[in-house]
Amino acid sequence: MKFLAKYNLEGINKELLEEALTHSSYSNEHKEVNNYERLEFLGDAVLELITSEYFYKNTDYHEGEMTKKRASFVCEQALAHYAKDMGICEYIRVGHGQIDNVNDTIIADVFEAVLGAVYLSFGLEKAKKYILDLIVPYIEKDFVFFGDYKTMLQEYVQTDKKTLEYVLEKEYGEAHNKTFEVAVKIDNIVYGRGRGKSKKEAEQNAAFDAYKKSAK
Repeated sequence: MKFLAKYNLEGINKELLEEALTHSSYSNEHKEVNNYERLEFLGDAVLELITSEYFYKNTDYHEGEMTKKRASFVCEQALAHYAKDMGICEYIRVGHGQIDNVNDTIIADVFEAVLGAVYLSFGLEKAKKYILDLIVPYIEKDFVFFGDYKTMLQEYVQTDKKTLEYVLEKEYGEAHNKTFEVAVKIDNIVYGRGRGKSKKEAEQNAAFDAYKKSAK
């Protein structure tokens, strides 16, 4: 696997790596094979620790700013982007029914699972070097991962254990050309509003509006 050499991970535990690359649809078809879900759980925690420490040591941001910045570089879109850039995707194992639907959610989960395997194989310091070598160039460029602002807002809100709700406030126009207006509430306070030609688009725009304001 090319990405192992690139990031000096050739000595990784091969059984853990295979598990990290295995979706539940594949393990359901091969009963003796484990899927990546446990390793993903571990990798998620390791990723949060490494990136939290990075922003603590390398910025003077207050807590809210650190939370917002971290969320933007560990959101689903960011993790899927890293995995694609590394070339992990071609090694993901899925079942026959999932072959045409290896989406960003699966790819991001695999990225975290691989990190879990790296951590168990080499320890925290090697895992930290691997992740920072990969992510810091994006942070230094202040790279924007276009896509799902609802996910980014959800990750930010979950950190502070706040409630999040999208409320349809208005819809108007002809049936074939409707416009929707949505408000997003955090702890029952409106933080953002958005419009769109579908409820989904309006919610994304409201999430983006709220995300820009939420850590100020």
